[in-house]
Amino acid sequence: MNPIKRIKGTQDILPEDSPKWTALEETIRKTMALFNYKEIRTPVFELTDLFARGIGELTDIVSKEMYTFQDRSKKSITLKPEMTAPVMRAYIENNLQAKSQITKLFYISPLFRQENPQAGRLRQFHQFGAEFIGAGSPEADAETISLALAIFKSIGLKGLELNINTVGDAESRVPYKKILQDFFNDEIKTPSDEVKRRIENNPLRVLDSKDPQLEEIIERAPKLIDHLNETSAQHYQTVKNILKAQDISFIEDTTLVRGLDYYTHTVYEITSSWLGAQNAICGGGRYDLLGQEISGKPIPAVGFAAGIERVLMALASQDGQIAEPRQLDAFIIALGDDAVNAAQSWLMKLRNAGFTSDTDFLKRSMKAQFREANRQQAKFVLILGENELAQNLFAIKNMESGEQQDVSFDQAIEFLKTLN
Repeated sequence: MNPIKRIKGTQDILPEDSPKWTALEETIRKTMALFNYKEIRTPVFELTDLFARGIGELTDIVSKEMYTFQDRSKKSITLKPEMTAPVMRAYIENNLQAKSQITKLFYISPLFRQENPQAGRLRQFHQFGAEFIGAGSPEADAETISLALAIFKSIGLKGLELNINTVGDAESRVPYKKILQDFFNDEIKTPSDEVKRRIENNPLRVLDSKDPQLEEIIERAPKLIDHLNETSAQHYQTVKNILKAQDISFIEDTTLVRGLDYYTHTVYEITSSWLGAQNAICGGGRYDLLGQEISGKPIPAVGFAAGIERVLMALASQDGQIAEPRQLDAFIIALGDDAVNAAQSWLMKLRNAGFTSDTDFLKRSMKAQFREANRQQAKFVLILGENELAQNLFAIKNMESGEQQDVSFDQAIEFLKTLN
């Protein structure tokens, strides 16, 4: 019988790696608290219509990558491919705006997209992100940027580059879309069916194309920044002024557009020089149109999302250490049945005192138990044999210094506290 293996595009996070995830998540939560963001958790699946309406029918996510199925009641259900639409759905459905005019939320969540697996891009992947809902100000845009950078700084990530642009407001884009449509219709001689649909329905989506045959044309395309109305231009300038005042360096990239249809005004991307060609680790921007797509009412909002796998890859590439290897405080070596029984009782005493502790459960030799203590990187070994049991003491060995001394049962825990 062939063994069952994990599904392509997924991964197991093994015990040697999970401390890195835990440390990153703790840093995220600590930094989010400093900026007064509260955690939200949404269901792992949603009605498909949430993503079709919120993200856009023509996006690759909706048209090609979603895991969608019918449940027993014949409803179309989708494993969530991104978090912004579910967060906005939860915000509206739970009437969070009634509690406060401004709502600042963050999440850490698994997501699902059926795309070709590659380094740092899996079919089940994980993101953390923040959503600032209820304020349409450029100050809110700038805060989400400084929040993302603060998290990356806290974990020691280097080689970062912030790219920013504006996609203007809906009013700015109406005449610009017509200009862009005319340009692409003239320049793209043999467009694919997909490109035709994008030109017809939302030509900004062509700017997001990764087709190398369109690269030169996209580079020559008219820039939205040259067609902004006064409101959009002022919004963008204020964001840049705030970033400069905070000593946050950035590059203006007029070709940068986010891949989803609901973005307005500021868009940004943070890249890492440690990841090669696919170097993006974080993307965000203002999405004032999303709330209207979901509820019919405009809701100002801005936020970002960052890929946890890619952040950890970048950190590993620069030899960064977000978490020290897990080290066991105490390992009890028990020799003989009576000692094995006593060791079980002492495990609970040590753990209740706050020491990470373990013992051997296979009744192996002393040499084999020492090897196990070394494998688990135990700081101290408590040796308990027939002689020690008869005298009510442990022979306690410091595994780093090699020093060993006898300590009575009554003094063992206090002794370890003085050394730990």
